[in-house]
Amino acid sequence: MGETVRVPGVRRRLREVGKKVSGVLAAGRDEPREPDAAVTDTTPTHSAPPVQEEPTTVTLTAPDVVAEIDPQCAGAVELARSAAVEVAGTAVGDHLGVEADGERVVTHSFAASEPGYAGWRWAVTVARAEGFDQVTVDELVLLPGHGALLAPAWVPWSERIAPGDLTPGDLLPPAADDPRLVPAYADIDAEQLPFDLHREMGLGRPRVLSADGRADAAERWYDGPAGPDAPLAKAAPGRCGDCGFLTPLTGSLGTLFGACANGMAPDDGRVVAITHGCGAHSETVVETVESTYAGMAVEEDEFEILDSSPSPLS
Repeated sequence: MGETVRVPGVRRRLREVGKKVSGVLAAGRDEPREPDAAVTDTTPTHSAPPVQEEPTTVTLTAPDVVAEIDPQCAGAVELARSAAVEVAGTAVGDHLGVEADGERVVTHSFAASEPGYAGWRWAVTVARAEGFDQVTVDELVLLPGHGALLAPAWVPWSERIAPGDLTPGDLLPPAADDPRLVPAYADIDAEQLPFDLHREMGLGRPRVLSADGRADAAERWYDGPAGPDAPLAKAAPGRCGDCGFLTPLTGSLGTLFGACANGMAPDDGRVVAITHGCGAHSETVVETVESTYAGMAVEEDEFEILDSSPSPLS
């Protein structure tokens, strides 16, 4: 009886038995039968011969299988604690309870006292083999409980990256099927070079903005801080469309946007909508209030001329 016996497939086998029993009970409900009639499984099977089991204490309730707590496994609290302490050290707290996972298989829960793991618990599963009283440790895991502190859901880097995250030396390649880009030869609006065979010879840009790419950029720029709805634009005396510092863009985007070339403007060197504006507009005129100051009043006085020759006593 002192020999350690491990049954690695006991938990899997219990699950299979539970599914089989659930199927039998479900099939029995569909067929008319007399009250208290026994349920007989007539489904042919080609599985391996069933393993002989000792009298079971499992209570079956369709469609689930609920097992009673095994007394020997439930009493192995110190065995489960020692296994948890071997892994977690002093971070193992009070015993929280025990629950049955199957026939002769239970899980003991201990509070995790490590700072930062509030609400977590150490779950130690113990089991005993059929016909043996000795309980052995099956597995040990750290699980979150109700109200536990959890890390946020993982998000791919391609979805986490935001404008401004790129630093010198970083690479941000576009996706192979990026809808914002199309081959240069497929864009009928691409700017023509002085010669005709630039696309066929590969002398132009390999890819250019697609219609979707241009629309995406236009929407982002127009709704951003360089658009007409920005507070700066609403308070401006004029619009960028008639400002002498605006350098229009080429192509279809040039009908809505340009680049600011005023070194004193807050948007210098940036793309702005032609309906944007700021206080540094080229035609800004500050009206001055006429002054009522009439000048300095001068009063004529009489002056006495004194002799400045040196005195004989000096």
